[in-house]
Amino acid sequence: MSHRLTKIYTRTGDAGQTGLTGGERVEKDSARVEAIGDVDELNSAIGLVLAHDIPLEVRDCLTQIQHNLFNLGGELSMRDHTLIVASDAEDLERVLDRFNAELPPLKEFILPGGSAAVASCHLARAICRRTERRVIALAKVETVNPPVRVYLNRLSDLLFVLCRVLALADGEQEIYWQSARADKVSRGD
Repeated sequence: MSHRLTKIYTRTGDAGQTGLTGGERVEKDSARVEAIGDVDELNSAIGLVLAHDIPLEVRDCLTQIQHNLFNLGGELSMRDHTLIVASDAEDLERVLDRFNAELPPLKEFILPGGSAAVASCHLARAICRRTERRVIALAKVETVNPPVRVYLNRLSDLLFVLCRVLALADGEQEIYWQSARADKVSRGD
């Protein structure tokens, strides 16, 4: 791979614009740049999960997802260019089904938290949901490849399942949400 960045700062963004791949200049707070930024934040959050001692199968899965997210961010930075395809979301579904098959059935909502790895994965899941919302907002004003939205939706589901997988691997008990209203009703408050 050749060296593409010989100088890290260029001063070209000092006035509040940034360049998309291909040279087009856009405002840094545009819907497209917001979506690209959230994809980058999501990828970084997954990197945080990978910084922990996690099972190899989860590590390999998340590393592949990071590559896909780089593609997704690249696609968003290149108008009319496709890097994410329907089979990418289908791959996530297969992985999700495989991991979920090994988990006990979930009958209640669980609170985000647990070990550092599990909490980091919950944070990545929440960022993924925000990223999906940003991409949907972008799609209202510009063209977005539909598989991108599907991929992010499946990814948030997979990250939730991976939170449970990591908790189980760490021997943690999941903490179930208890509605304060239900508790008050049962006590007669």
